[in-house]
Amino acid sequence: MPREFKRSERVAGSLRRELAQLIQMEVKDPEVGFISLSDVEVSRDLAHAKVFVTVFESEKAASSVKALKRAAGYLRHRLGQEMHIHSVPELHFFHDSSVETGQRMDSLIDAAVAADRESGHADPDADADADADAEAEDSGN
Repeated sequence: MPREFKRSERVAGSLRRELAQLIQMEVKDPEVGFISLSDVEVSRDLAHAKVFVTVFESEKAASSVKALKRAAGYLRHRLGQEMHIHSVPELHFFHDSSVETGQRMDSLIDAAVAADRESGHADPDADADADADAEAEDSGN
């Protein structure tokens, strides 16, 4: 029976938990700002870790990632003390813009729906009639 999780996935999970705690408690650089670790991917040989960071003030994303890169050596050293693994992966920080992309998509959808309502293309009665027709067809079978 194969194992459910690869070792690299288990290490990635541990790295994510420990890094989040270390960044919150020990990194004093104000440029880091308010961040969240969205994902950690560890290479198969456990030599490198990609750390994806969500920055809640998107205009400060570049400076936050830069500050984390400066702190990478210290964080790697502290991870070695906390995690008790043979070798700690080299940390590579990347900005994860998925939250910002999602918010932008939501606002575009909201704008399109509002524009449809204003132009009269979206008829709420038509939606209700279509639902009633669908129910009538289903009950007739």
